[in-house]
Amino acid sequence: QRADISFSVPDKLQLIERLDDIGIDYIEVGFPASNPKEMQLCRELKNKKYSYSKIVAFGMTRYKDIAPKNDRNLDILIDSGADCVSVVGKSSSLHVEKVIETTLENNLSMIYETIEYLKKYFSEVIFDAEHFYDGYKCNPTYSMQVLGAAAQAGAAGLVLCDTNGGCLPEDIYQITLEVAKKFPGCQIGIHVHNDSDCATANTLAAVRA
Repeated sequence: QRADISFSVPDKLQLIERLDDIGIDYIEVGFPASNPKEMQLCRELKNKKYSYSKIVAFGMTRYKDIAPKNDRNLDILIDSGADCVSVVGKSSSLHVEKVIETTLENNLSMIYETIEYLKKYFSEVIFDAEHFYDGYKCNPTYSMQVLGAAAQAGAAGLVLCDTNGGCLPEDIYQITLEVAKKFPGCQIGIHVHNDSDCATANTLAAVRA
């Protein structure tokens, strides 16, 4: 469950308390490197401990030409005070080559090195595989290699993203089933958008798979 970005910091703190009260396992509190309000929230959370929920800060894999130890985004995650972190990386070969404009091999290194580095500071690092389902349809071998790099680096979970929100439940089911077969020892997550009004159905299809 993500604490909504449009809320004020006091509102978010109150929401987090309520989510903890009802037993939500993980609460993603935002992307501290993206704006001052989310950095302020992380500072406030450093002084709080919750009885049930783990606080998760969100970030990106290292920049394509920067080592993890020199990446400001990762420094902010480490300093966030979160219990664990979630990092997003490209899992579509099209987006690797056309959006972040790097090689497929370097993207795998970006994912592996980021997770390996953050594991020094957090017991759990969750990997969000951005555009996974669309990427799988285009180049299934590479999308699986992305998950493999994250798993090998020690990711606590592999979260499959329907970032465009255009997949249908049967696609989600079949592709998630293939991932579950290939990575039987990994916890698999689902992250869907609702552009086609299928988010709930797609989530249920992934859980069923």
